[in-house]
Amino acid sequence: MEAPSVSDETHHAGKPATFRDVFAVGEFRFLFASVTLSWAGDYIAKAAVTVLVYRQTQSVALSAAAFAVSFLPWLIGGPLLTTVAERYPYHRVMITTDLIRMVLIALVAIPGLPVWAMLGLLFCATLASPPNQAARSALIPTILTGDRLIVGLSVNASTSQLVQVGGYVAGAAVAAVNPRAALLLNAATFALSALVVRLGIRARPATTSVDDRQHLLRETAEGFRLVWGTDVLRAIAVLVWTVPLFAIVPEGLAAAWAAEWAAQPGVDDADRGLAQAMIMAASPTGYILGGLLIGRFVRPDRRSQLIRPFAVLAPLVLAPVMFDPSPVVVAALAAVCGFAVAGLLPVTNGLFVRALPQGYRARAFGVVATGMQVSQGTAVLLTGVLADRFDIPTVVGLWSLAGAMVVSLALLRWPDAERFDAAAAAVAVTEATTPPTAGATGSAGSGPTGSTVGRLVPQSRPDPRAGSAGQDRAGGAGDQPPSQVGSA
Repeated sequence: MEAPSVSDETHHAGKPATFRDVFAVGEFRFLFASVTLSWAGDYIAKAAVTVLVYRQTQSVALSAAAFAVSFLPWLIGGPLLTTVAERYPYHRVMITTDLIRMVLIALVAIPGLPVWAMLGLLFCATLASPPNQAARSALIPTILTGDRLIVGLSVNASTSQLVQVGGYVAGAAVAAVNPRAALLLNAATFALSALVVRLGIRARPATTSVDDRQHLLRETAEGFRLVWGTDVLRAIAVLVWTVPLFAIVPEGLAAAWAAEWAAQPGVDDADRGLAQAMIMAASPTGYILGGLLIGRFVRPDRRSQLIRPFAVLAPLVLAPVMFDPSPVVVAALAAVCGFAVAGLLPVTNGLFVRALPQGYRARAFGVVATGMQVSQGTAVLLTGVLADRFDIPTVVGLWSLAGAMVVSLALLRWPDAERFDAAAAAVAVTEATTPPTAGATGSAGSGPTGSTVGRLVPQSRPDPRAGSAGQDRAGGAGDQPPSQVGSA
């Protein structure tokens, strides 16, 4: 594990890290390349599949289901699958799950496959996503330190959205010619991703040794207990579940929305494809700008102050689509929504890092990411069903208005800065007095065993003298885990 550098200490004083600081870390460059490859294939395939299903069935609900199927594994077994990631070295988990997805996605490309079989194989492939994402998110804080971690998260999330823009545009275009070619390209990107991880990511011991393992359900339950038993972690979880619940809808309904516009006189297939691409790419484009500008140029303390206004703005800005504006206007509103989401998710990731103990990286990620994935999938499915009965602009507009009210209620219990500092200090004090487990000796990612989880939940404010040390440690030590909730 890298020690905090002089630049890290400067960042503690309020100066944000630079992109050069982040990409100067060799392992991060390989990790970045790996996830970028898999993202590219995923988004191309997702856009192509939604178009393919809609053309075969002419059903908005089934098209939305094709988009939402990637979220379903999180509902069924997300926390359990992410807990498994802690039992094996993170780099090995990433390689294995990439190869599994490569094979299954290649099978989806078989010609003549019925829709139900396509959806089933896609579902099986996405079962490998929770452990892969958990391992990646748990690995990042062992690679980046200090404010480099926050900027690195912003870079990752913004790049994900940039790749999403290109993937959706390319997927919509390829679907008009040969959507199965997009699926084969996706399989190839998984193979390349596994190769990059094998070549560039250093092997690290598993965070949970064989001797320290408990029943998988018990280990998973401890992750839930930690997140829900810590007020700051619980507040972050609720917020990052709620905002994307409303921000994801335009992307999920884009294919059917564009088809409705194409039914108007004078609109051809090319216009429909352009409308779909604009809607699907708009929110990621806004996210790119928000993530890079806010992560790089806004002071760390100011970022935290912007969480509340950005959280309300994200759903509220989509409400005017109820008046059925043009695709250009819908895309502009979705871009503002994406900008707002980018202004809060990487920051909440950083706050999550500070208040989360070592040894619970994958489990805590599983709790938060599962809630987020399930909320997004549910939102797309529900609005898709509603759009089969009512016009899409009305559904999206009213859904967004409801979202602004729900988010406002969630923010009523948002902790203040002192409470976040106190939680970070409590974690630092607890870990300083908790002896390492036998299996964790020498592991940078090791942490306390399940028997200590009750002591890791801060119930009261620690000694103020410990707060300073805890803040320095949590803010500068990249060995604390984020919840990488910005990525799809």
